[in-house]
Amino acid sequence: MPDITTETGFNQRVSKEYYNLTAAEKKVADYVIAHRAEAQHFSITELAGASDVAEATISRFARRLEYKGYNEFRLDIARSVTASASEMSPLSGEVTDHDSFSEIIRKIYTADVDAMTQTLELIDEQKIKKAADLIERAEKVFCMGQGGSMILAQEAAHLFTTTKSKYFAVTDNHTQAITASTMTERDAVLYFSYSGATTDMVHTLSIAQNRGAKVILITRFPNAPGAKIADVVLQCGSNESPLQLGSVAARISQMYLLDVLFSEVCLRNLDDCRKARMAIAEALTDKHLQ
Repeated sequence: MPDITTETGFNQRVSKEYYNLTAAEKKVADYVIAHRAEAQHFSITELAGASDVAEATISRFARRLEYKGYNEFRLDIARSVTASASEMSPLSGEVTDHDSFSEIIRKIYTADVDAMTQTLELIDEQKIKKAADLIERAEKVFCMGQGGSMILAQEAAHLFTTTKSKYFAVTDNHTQAITASTMTERDAVLYFSYSGATTDMVHTLSIAQNRGAKVILITRFPNAPGAKIADVVLQCGSNESPLQLGSVAARISQMYLLDVLFSEVCLRNLDDCRKARMAIAEALTDKHLQ
């Protein structure tokens, strides 16, 4: 049984099983993640009422996360609350209209740092190396996403293009499907999706997979529908409520993973990367004001 004495351990359990949960169990997961400070004090009856589910659903949910019972489950919620309250960040949580400016900037800072800390603890060295292998072997790497995640895909293409010219951002979901339909086993897709569960993403990745292309997915949920298609899943941290709709903290966690992956690829061909960077710097010399 994995260590569950930290917030990351609790989040890992929920993230791992989230897309295997029933609709009622997802209601429990969503409620507990959003209200952990309150939920740690609830009886099973109170949590069932707050989540609008039956008590039996709470029991099934706890067992699915491999807790011995509700009391152990509630104890771990309390541990996660304690672990998230650091000495330097007593104001962690969402910004409210009652916060002072100093409280607002501290809360934002805490959320962003927490996102990177969670991601750091989720990074799997072997998966990073496997993703780098796929990128290194590919003749073309297509960077994709949807909505706010497409911004991350464009940044990835821009960053990797400073080393080689085989990286392309494909921004439109129709164009993504068209591009995927002409891929070969020599191509790779680097896809960004916090949820890993959008219809267009699953469609595009399924086409790419059928064409023999390799798929790398950066997501919060390792068991999401998109993860089942991917050859490698890189998991980011940062919990995001449905109302946040692409929080900066969630993007920071994905950018951190991108930077780690980029560094792994560059370190394998450091001399070539240096030469490429030098050539780019020289080409851009005239673009700057003297």
